[in-house]
Amino acid sequence: MASEFCFNLNNTQGKARSGQFVTPHGTVSTPAFMPVATQATVKTLTPDDVVDIGAEIVLSNAYHLYLRPGNDMVQRLGGLHKFMGWEKPILTDSGGFQAFSMGTLKKVNDEGISFKSHIDGSDHWFTPEIATVNQEKLGADIIMCLDQCIANGESRESVVSAMQRTHAWASICYDTHVLSSNYDTQALFGIVQGGVYPDLREESAKYITGIPFDGYAIGGLAVGESKSEMYEVTSFVTELLPDDKPRYLMGVGSPEDLIEAIASGVDMCDCVLPTRVARNGALFTNEGRVNISNRRFADMDQPLCDDCDCYTCSKFSAAYLWHLFKSKEILGLRLASIHNLRFVTRLMENARIAIVENTFEEFRMKFWDSYSPTDESARLRQKDRWLAARDGE
Repeated sequence: MASEFCFNLNNTQGKARSGQFVTPHGTVSTPAFMPVATQATVKTLTPDDVVDIGAEIVLSNAYHLYLRPGNDMVQRLGGLHKFMGWEKPILTDSGGFQAFSMGTLKKVNDEGISFKSHIDGSDHWFTPEIATVNQEKLGADIIMCLDQCIANGESRESVVSAMQRTHAWASICYDTHVLSSNYDTQALFGIVQGGVYPDLREESAKYITGIPFDGYAIGGLAVGESKSEMYEVTSFVTELLPDDKPRYLMGVGSPEDLIEAIASGVDMCDCVLPTRVARNGALFTNEGRVNISNRRFADMDQPLCDDCDCYTCSKFSAAYLWHLFKSKEILGLRLASIHNLRFVTRLMENARIAIVENTFEEFRMKFWDSYSPTDESARLRQKDRWLAARDGE
């Protein structure tokens, strides 16, 4: 592991784990949720808001920052931490998932990914070397290997091809990073692929863990497969990963998925979902997701969640939130985002406490006794609409 990084596994209950990942910009207590700051900002929120929510790390998107304002520009301005006013750890993804989500705007071969900018249609090219150097210029604490992610339902042949390409690119990313002057100050994570095929996941995990990365990610999930498939694959893969390195499940952020990820031995998660649905008026509660624009909240003179300690619930009634969304006031988007992010970070905090106290299974059962997830068919339709729109957070 790079010299300024260490991972301490402190407690376990079953497969659930609590620990600490030490980075040059601070320590991340795990299990942890990473709010997504795609373009160097968590939408509608200030860095102080994100700190107050309890987040210890955020994720920014190397693809979007490469296009605008540009990695060289961020580097000249002192690096991503200074640029966005965030003093805690940052993880950047490589751009591989964005390439996956761009549909006909991209082409992939063994050398890398060619794509057209979604901003102006200009031509660009990512190789494993370029993707690694791009992230090194940003100065994030944790950077990711370039991988090829494909949608659920693709043929086994396509999954094998993407997995093998991911393996080859991972080796190149590692070799590129080892030679970098940033090697001691940036951790590099490898990514396990293989779709929903256990034998391919096992093959991928064996290859990727054979490279001494600073952490290991599970990619290629939350892309259209059922929740049961996602949970099964996640639980299978974590058993193949080393105990002494952090484990990162990419692109997962609904409360029920976070609980099951922790139960499977995952240490880190990220997703745009909490803030994206918040801006559409969907707020998390202990009973499930609710639509704040529903008429039943119009005269609710109490917080949306009595036991929530977020700024929104501490200061305002559900009726006020209903008014803001009905009036299309920007403050509503901000307050909803604060609430949803605090909900998921508090969920992770409470899960961590439960692991330490050896009561995680009771905590997990209590969560499921009260929480009703969004209908899965509706979730898949939402995912399909997102893939069709190909938009960024």
